[in-house]
Amino acid sequence: MAKVELKKPIVEEIAENIDGAQSVVLVNYCGLTVEEDTRLRKELRENGITYKVYKNTMMNFAFKGTPCENLAPHLEGPNAIAISKTDATAPARILAKFAKDAKALEIKAGIVEGTYYDAAGMDAISKIPSREELLGKLLGSIQSPIANLARVLNQIAESKNGAAEA
Repeated sequence: MAKVELKKPIVEEIAENIDGAQSVVLVNYCGLTVEEDTRLRKELRENGITYKVYKNTMMNFAFKGTPCENLAPHLEGPNAIAISKTDATAPARILAKFAKDAKALEIKAGIVEGTYYDAAGMDAISKIPSREELLGKLLGSIQSPIANLARVLNQIAESKNGAAEA
């Protein structure tokens, strides 16, 4: 079997993973201990994020003709990709949080909803709260005026009952 035939399934796997992905984050994992890497993989897996290490040439072939093609200049040295098909900010958020403790982990660049971001852009994206947090804040801000109105109406009703008894 030729080498090309052996590599084709790997390239297809990468292409399949990035197809329809909300975000793809490229990281340099060099220097992580086995324990740190295991913790990182577990946390990413629990959040529905695919995290794999591939050869740069394989990723380069898979990225051709996709928005991920902008990541090709960063394919030097040991790299891994974190892919999320559901939450656009989750990989950046989890990786940045993990990088605070494990200084060896470096976010190189990423594609979020089809747009390329460098390391600084990915750092900014990592600070965006999750969808659930944003929905919670929205519901809290909607609920607050309603709760205040209910309290005021209750106080008015209580004051009228007190005045009627007197």
